[in-house]
Amino acid sequence: MKTVYFLALLLFSSVTFAQSNINELLAAGLNDAERFTNEYMAPVSEGMIYSLSGGWYNTADAKPLGGFEISIIGNMAGFKNKDDKMSFVLNTADYENLTFEDGSASKIVSTALGDIEGISVLIAAEVTPGVIVSEEIELPTGLASENINFVPSGFIQASVGLIKGTEIKARFLPKINTDDVSIGLFGIGVQHEFTKHLPADKVLPIAISAVIGYTSLTGTYDFTNTDVIAGQDQKIDTKMTSLVFQAVVSTKLPIINFYGGIGYLTGKSETDILGTYIVQTGPFQQTYTDPFSLSKKVSGVVANVGTKLKLGFFRLNADYSIGQFNNLSFGVNFGFR
Repeated sequence: MKTVYFLALLLFSSVTFAQSNINELLAAGLNDAERFTNEYMAPVSEGMIYSLSGGWYNTADAKPLGGFEISIIGNMAGFKNKDDKMSFVLNTADYENLTFEDGSASKIVSTALGDIEGISVLIAAEVTPGVIVSEEIELPTGLASENINFVPSGFIQASVGLIKGTEIKARFLPKINTDDVSIGLFGIGVQHEFTKHLPADKVLPIAISAVIGYTSLTGTYDFTNTDVIAGQDQKIDTKMTSLVFQAVVSTKLPIINFYGGIGYLTGKSETDILGTYIVQTGPFQQTYTDPFSLSKKVSGVVANVGTKLKLGFFRLNADYSIGQFNNLSFGVNFGFR
């Protein structure tokens, strides 16, 4: 069950590091907690959107009418050595109640993907005239401290050939429902091969296509029973969407082929922290209901290269894309043309 929780937290732009510090973060006041959590979690959302956007094609050669392929696809959006995704600069001037113990105005601290440990901040506020309450908390580290340097996704995808040069695609993740976790994913895409309209299509050594793919992931993680912080109906509710446009070229050989593409990705993540949270330490000991929401918009150019091995109705493919997050995609495919 811990494994299910961990994967859910990745998919929902939330990790156990942030969850374990939620009481201390809310003790800094709602505005400071929201600002820090947004900075801390944003790279996870971005990485997940890049991961969800991979795997839409393994060739530019569109299937003929009635041709189909069923694929099991896995993606890993890596962030190793990407310091800008693993850390951010915390400037105390942007916060109402946070200061560094040594008086520093700013420091580099960990995001949910990073591995910076041992950085503490002081929360101080005047709760009544002349009475200042303070508390020291240690900022959370991230996934790299557990030797995890990628954000995963996986799903089943089906492709069917329609009219000349056009192929439609659909992807889904069988819905996961437990007492604490609910995850669902679906997507739809279309591919059109321009070279199918050329008179010399049958003898051309390459195919050229355009691909558009949309993916949506929704999920809920209920952690009321974890006793992280007193309260009721505590859950994380997330929706992520991605849209990718790509131009694709590939070879048209019998067994081993090579393909590549370049395009543009855009996406959005919305995460709501829901429920009641009773803060029992620090200067802001109060109850918060549905304390805040987190949002992240992503856009950028992506390019990939890959190869596909075809052995009858069985095919294997793998490709590597370059973008804000580099993504490794691999697929096991079954079908016929």
